[in-house]
Amino acid sequence: MDYVVDLLKILLPAAAVLYGMYLVVVSFISKEREKMLVELKTQNSKTILPVRLQAGERLCLLLERITPNNLVRRSNAGGMSANELHGVLLHEVREEFNHNFSQQVYFSDETWEAVKRAVEEVTTIINLSRQTLGEEASGLELAKAIFTQSLERKNDAIAFALKKVKSEIQIYF
Repeated sequence: MDYVVDLLKILLPAAAVLYGMYLVVVSFISKEREKMLVELKTQNSKTILPVRLQAGERLCLLLERITPNNLVRRSNAGGMSANELHGVLLHEVREEFNHNFSQQVYFSDETWEAVKRAVEEVTTIINLSRQTLGEEASGLELAKAIFTQSLERKNDAIAFALKKVKSEIQIYF
């Protein structure tokens, strides 16, 4: 019996010391892992932040370029018919959107949907404006119809999309 008591006097303190060491090692490993994750996130943010900012700039530029006012001014060559201008405008909007399609990776689904709605609204404005004119209408008449149609719109999808993009970029600052 004395042998068992002596053995317990040795084993219990040794077990307590081992358990304490186990807790210290687990805590140390956990803190080192957290430290490595913070370093990794810091390195990633140094790499990804400039790319995200550039993506935001590109989306803002897309939205500004497809604003009906800017789009018509940039695309309207003198002497075009309404049909020709209509085709050029739709082509410009599609090209701008397709050129910036990959930027959706850097933004939330909600922001990207706002950008898509803005592009769709511009396309709708162009198409509705063309439908209001006759076959022999000039490009100038179409441009006026587009300006009128865009002014009549109550909710400006382009302004809303710009606000969404800017607010998502401002999260990083």
